[in-house]
Amino acid sequence: MLSKSQISLIKSLQQKKFRKEHQLFIVEGLKAITEFLNSSYTIQSVYCLTDIIPKLPILFHKQKVFEVTLNELEKISALQTPQGILALVEIPNNETFSEDKVNGIILVLDGVQDPGNLGTIIRTADWFGFIDIICSENTVDIYNPKVIQATMGSLARVKVIYANLETVLKQSKLPKYGTLLNGENLFNATWPSKGYLLFGTEGKGISDDVLPLITHPITIPGNGKAESLNVAISVGICCADIKRKILK
Repeated sequence: MLSKSQISLIKSLQQKKFRKEHQLFIVEGLKAITEFLNSSYTIQSVYCLTDIIPKLPILFHKQKVFEVTLNELEKISALQTPQGILALVEIPNNETFSEDKVNGIILVLDGVQDPGNLGTIIRTADWFGFIDIICSENTVDIYNPKVIQATMGSLARVKVIYANLETVLKQSKLPKYGTLLNGENLFNATWPSKGYLLFGTEGKGISDDVLPLITHPITIPGNGKAESLNVAISVGICCADIKRKILK
């Protein structure tokens, strides 16, 4: 049986300030938890229904496992329909960005606020093999439960760093591509072996302080009447084009 303090702690982690205070975040679902278990992340504790226990990977003997009732799980879950298992995972120490350690195209997100979009972008990056993402400091927290849920475990493999984009880009001599409404047709673009690819939000686009630093503006061509594309969709289209050309 869970104590009131356990329930209070886990529920508090749905808020950024408490995730920061306790250096923990929530992961739900057996598949996602298994992904984190097989990564460099450290799982502190696991809370699951009785029928989930036989499905737990053998490595779970290293973690504290608490058997809970459905009623208890509903109290601590961030989901409307709990998936039978929840884990508390330690937030790794903040890493500073080092361009020398990065190979390939670095995805850069400027002010993305929707948790579902950020989670989908991380999952998309993982699918296409992009392992480095830089987020502006005002981008939604990657440890938000909705972000974690949307990544489907991909955050375990994709490195996400928050930084001042203006500072990072000014210090770099690499080419800086950015998705704008007026730029070179994406499908005619030639991608470098190493560089940055920036995405803004649907409403505001790339911020004014970062916009002048873009050296290669690109546009995803369209024939319809929509004013803009969802940022996660834009990331997927660009990642697919990069991989198509690189793998030719």
